[in-house]
Amino acid sequence: KMKKIILLTVLSFLAFTSVNAKKGKDEPKEVKYRRSSLHMVLIESENFPKKESVLKAYTNAPFPDKYNEHSLDGKSFAPQKYPVTDDDRKAAGTDKSGAGKILSKMGSDATSGILDKEASDYPIIIQKYINQNKIANQLVAKWFDRQPDGTFDTKLISERGFYNASEMEANVAKGAEKGRSSLGDAGEELIKNTFVIFTKLNFVSNEKVAAVVRDAGKIAATKNIKIPALLDKANKGIDIAYEKAKEGYSVWTTAYLYRLKWNDSISTVFYNDMWIDKNNINAKKKLAFDNSNIFELELIGDNKVSNLVLFSLKEKRTEEQIVEMATVRNIDAVYAKLQKKYEVFRPKVPLFGNDPITSKIGMKEGLEGGEKFEILEQTINQETGRTEYKRKGTIKVNSDLIWDNRYNAGEEQPIADASKDGVQKPVIDKTTFKGKGKKLYPGMLIRQID
Repeated sequence: KMKKIILLTVLSFLAFTSVNAKKGKDEPKEVKYRRSSLHMVLIESENFPKKESVLKAYTNAPFPDKYNEHSLDGKSFAPQKYPVTDDDRKAAGTDKSGAGKILSKMGSDATSGILDKEASDYPIIIQKYINQNKIANQLVAKWFDRQPDGTFDTKLISERGFYNASEMEANVAKGAEKGRSSLGDAGEELIKNTFVIFTKLNFVSNEKVAAVVRDAGKIAATKNIKIPALLDKANKGIDIAYEKAKEGYSVWTTAYLYRLKWNDSISTVFYNDMWIDKNNINAKKKLAFDNSNIFELELIGDNKVSNLVLFSLKEKRTEEQIVEMATVRNIDAVYAKLQKKYEVFRPKVPLFGNDPITSKIGMKEGLEGGEKFEILEQTINQETGRTEYKRKGTIKVNSDLIWDNRYNAGEEQPIADASKDGVQKPVIDKTTFKGKGKKLYPGMLIRQID
């Protein structure tokens, strides 16, 4: 029993080290914890309004801070380089029905980029890009710091997983069985939780869309309303709706989420047939990795968001700044939707305080109030030696105390808001939760469960 207590204490120290020196009681603590890793790829688009500003905003957007950056050199690609054939569609079980067929019938390109005629082809295009560029192999190579001579090491895994680098290297060098045992936990916690998001952006004039809706509405009214006075009234109503809807632009974002496949059978082949360290250069094993197709990315799913962008004469920002903010917030919003929809992509984040219970997440992560989270404590399974997370309670987001951590949120609100009685309220810089838990401490993790 004592051995188990000591082991858990050491694990907690390694995984949840807090840097508290010279920081006050209420100062933020730098908590180290194991995060999922992420690579982001932009699917390039044809010309559209404000394209340069939109792409600049995407390129300069802050990297999602709840994930480790696992970026490769290729951060964008042109879909035209990966043409899709009818045989590809047949194999994938897709066709040109739906939105694409509707657009063709309308005979108008006014809604091009909104109801994307090639939308059903994107998963096929992405898979071709993944296969032809061996993206999964590149992700694995990055995990093991692969060098031009084919050698690997475990420095990055040790750093992100808070493992003893020397001990891990020694075990891997002893062979596949020992290496798999040593890296089994890292494989489950780190390598297996490597994600790639492919993002398609567009910036659309609302006037074009509103015009299509207006014209379609008038055609329908003409066919169905035979009394001139009623037809005139209906058309006036359609024109009023058009005037209201035509202002500004909309940012449209579609994101496709993929996950790196990693399991015991893949790791066994990797350590047996491909692992090379600086003391054992092996040309055959190098070639085996270069030509291997055992590493794959699996499609988890996709999601879409759109935001209305209006330019006001009272607005102090430039038009480019407004586009930038709308674009970045749109990307954050689609990531938040992916997290809510797909449990495997939900990040664990540390508790900030336990009285009251708080955490440094907020509106950027899609919080609106009432969302339910579980509180987790990291432990180690004595039989398998692998990390496990034990639930220590559940909490809900307090609707009145949600941190607005969206992009440029600080520029939209004063440092302190004055209430009706003239008393200033402090800025909310963390989200507060309702609920109780026993023996909670900063450094425990929380994860959304609904």
